[in-house]
Amino acid sequence: MLARFGSMLVLASCIAVAAAAHAQDAKRLRVLQDRSVTGFTFPESVGCDPAEKVLYVSQFGGTELKPADKDGNGFISKVSLDGKVIEAKAFDVKLDKPKGIWIEGGRLWVTDIDAVWIFDLKSKKGRRLELPGIKFANDPAVQKGALYVSDNRSDQLFKVEPADFLDAAVKPKVSVAMSGKNVLPNGLWPAKDGSLLMVGFQSAEQKRGIYAYKDGDVKALSEMIGRLDGVFELADGTILATDWNTGSVFHWSKAAGMQPLAPGFKGPADFCVMGDTAYVPDLVQSQVRIIQFGR
Repeated sequence: MLARFGSMLVLASCIAVAAAAHAQDAKRLRVLQDRSVTGFTFPESVGCDPAEKVLYVSQFGGTELKPADKDGNGFISKVSLDGKVIEAKAFDVKLDKPKGIWIEGGRLWVTDIDAVWIFDLKSKKGRRLELPGIKFANDPAVQKGALYVSDNRSDQLFKVEPADFLDAAVKPKVSVAMSGKNVLPNGLWPAKDGSLLMVGFQSAEQKRGIYAYKDGDVKALSEMIGRLDGVFELADGTILATDWNTGSVFHWSKAAGMQPLAPGFKGPADFCVMGDTAYVPDLVQSQVRIIQFGR
């Protein structure tokens, strides 16, 4: 009788563990749909405009992948949510290698080697701002009225105040918010807790992780996990990011760590999310992947 009772307890325990594992698996983020769209030339960033429900894609142009060349071949395209080009060159200005895009309040910011541009999405008016001391302007993000710009080559984070400097009468202040923290910041995202999320990018051997910047302090959130490019915080506080080492979009949480979701990229760069869909450029393969997630 005691042996049977013990067996019943073991069976009940196994059922409880299996049920908990099933419940956890049911909550796990997964890919529901994934398709690639071609017709781009070295796309580095996709920005989502939720107001008009369109995308803006920064592209290097040219015939070779040379991200630091000032060759005037760069441009930004306006694209529909299904990947069709609406305007091949949305802004009539000279761009070299436009990279990260941020869209907010009818404005679009884009980095370009040693400067950052701001555009009005309706009038298409633009203004270029040089960033003294920057080596490789990568990703912009607006937080509390200030614009932050990452520089993964010089391991710096720049701050521009005010973020909206479109009017020529505005004299923006450019300062260094962070330097020499061994982060090599690439993608940026304003977190709900008031910090600025940063992901690091260096080399395949010298991996970097996910960090939080706030009031001059930097906190490592993850282990050194890869060559990270774009980053986005989900509603539950977990993170989506892209990694060149695994060639994937991955999901990260403190509990589960790094879980690759959508593999097969050669150059997964800076992406945006609208609703349950991520729009992820593959810089190397000149594609944009449209990936729908669910649980």
